[in-house]
Amino acid sequence: MALRTVADQLVAQLVDAGVRRIYGIVGDSLNPIVDAVRRTGGAGKGGIDWIHVRHEEAAAFAASAEAQVTGELAVCAGSCGPGNLHLINGLYDANRSGAPVLAIASHIPSVQIGSGYFQETHPDRLFVECSVYSELVASPAQSPRVVQSAMQHAIAGPGVAVVTLPGDVADLPAEGTPAPLVRTRPAAVVPAAEDVAALAAAINSAQRVAIFAGYGVRGARPELLEFADTVGAPIGHSLRGKEWIQYDNPFDVGMTGLLGYGAAHDGMHDADLLLLVGTDFPYEQFLPDDVPTAQIDVDASRLGRRTGLDLAVHGDTASTLRALAPLVERKTDRSFLEAQLARHRTLMDKVVGAYTGDVKQKVPIHPEYAASILDDVAAPDAVFTADTGMCNVWTARYLNPNGARRFLSSALHGSMANALPHAIGAQVASPGRQVISMSGDGGLSMLLGELVTLAATDLPVKVVVFNNSTLGMVKLEMLVDGLPDFGVDVPSVDYAAVAGALGLFARRVDAPGDIEPALRAVLDHPGPALLDLVTDPMALSLPPTITAGQVKGFALAMSKMVMGGGAGEAVKMAKSNLRNIPRPSQFG
Repeated sequence: MALRTVADQLVAQLVDAGVRRIYGIVGDSLNPIVDAVRRTGGAGKGGIDWIHVRHEEAAAFAASAEAQVTGELAVCAGSCGPGNLHLINGLYDANRSGAPVLAIASHIPSVQIGSGYFQETHPDRLFVECSVYSELVASPAQSPRVVQSAMQHAIAGPGVAVVTLPGDVADLPAEGTPAPLVRTRPAAVVPAAEDVAALAAAINSAQRVAIFAGYGVRGARPELLEFADTVGAPIGHSLRGKEWIQYDNPFDVGMTGLLGYGAAHDGMHDADLLLLVGTDFPYEQFLPDDVPTAQIDVDASRLGRRTGLDLAVHGDTASTLRALAPLVERKTDRSFLEAQLARHRTLMDKVVGAYTGDVKQKVPIHPEYAASILDDVAAPDAVFTADTGMCNVWTARYLNPNGARRFLSSALHGSMANALPHAIGAQVASPGRQVISMSGDGGLSMLLGELVTLAATDLPVKVVVFNNSTLGMVKLEMLVDGLPDFGVDVPSVDYAAVAGALGLFARRVDAPGDIEPALRAVLDHPGPALLDLVTDPMALSLPPTITAGQVKGFALAMSKMVMGGGAGEAVKMAKSNLRNIPRPSQFG
């Protein structure tokens, strides 16, 4: 393609960088870019595809998912004013997830900037907080260097880089020769020997060591399991750490926090030394404040920002554990590890298992049971995307990683409506792979238009809707704070009918016995498909260990419901969740 304009040049830079698609919505100021994309002939001819979504927020989520699944640079775009403003929420999620994403934010005519022109905003300022790089291109000569720098920042961050480009500048003749994108292999961050020695001494002097691992253990699984075996340490994990360390792990004791299950909480609180490995777990109320704590992280800015530390080591997980290995003595007393593993097995059988074992014939459907069946029938290399809220709980507790499955969520930004657009990006990037969106009805309804995207593109995304007509996680938050639920109801919608009207294969299920055959039919369908599961709106999920104050708040909220005339609702909620309430002996 002849480099006739700045837009042509930019698109050629993307092609040379390996980009094969841009997610977005066309529009006036973006038209020069879109036309340059058109003239590449598409990815099948060595160019770039335009993936037309229904909302720019979905474009950013989709690009984020593609980047996370492939590890490569992904691109989204928005036209001036409202168009690129719609990108912001998805870009916040991408940036906090460390997804290498380039966003092209087109701008009003350059001569009009600062005049209060139609649709005028200042994207070069607006995107600063949700990016690692944000720059305005003011002239053709500046463009190739800014675009190259933006891509370099996105990959190196990794994170979001934003190029703001006025439409008139995009249409000017190109100038200069772009520098090639520089690619390197990931660097090791080797810790200081003194810090490693101090940590080894602390580990050797402690009788009971517990590990809490996060996303930062990716790529260091063998080293962490070997270390845990040496020191006899149970391993708990965060949601983002789940897919990297939970599977085939003889030291696994589950999660803690709002989504938690198993013995992770007790293991952390009963230890002589807690070791935080590659995690920036934000909920300090679930971390012990009376247990000596050490932390290993590749980013020194994260050290000690969640809880007070007795020791800190700046280094990547693999390098640090390799340095520790010859200095750490093997612990022959395995009683602490064995006790935590036994407790974990009990909790999994009696607490998490109770969610599924006794509800196989109960109507409305218990979402936990549906999630357990999904885990059984999904492909061994499936990509799961989960909406923020109760879908994250069901994912955390009932979907099992195996080293091949992937799990995407808005774990750090916590946005609603991420699951379906994440699934779109994951499916576009992995056309032969099963991609399943675990959508709540609240999240799905927020970006419902993306079902049109599935219909228009024939993407074989499978959407499993946990349709309980309520914002379940918000309801739970209100109840533990002693507040009766208010404003959390979602209108009852037959999403299977909506999907069917769009031409999608769809099924609606309201009886437990129909879940598995309906799931298999949806998953086996060659194109896009949706399963609408009508689930119990009263089925909430409390953390495995909660405070007496939270139990008091739950009881207070129930009392307020009864006093407000909602006795029936309170009774139904108690019946659906009584098994989840901890016994009094579990808190002090």
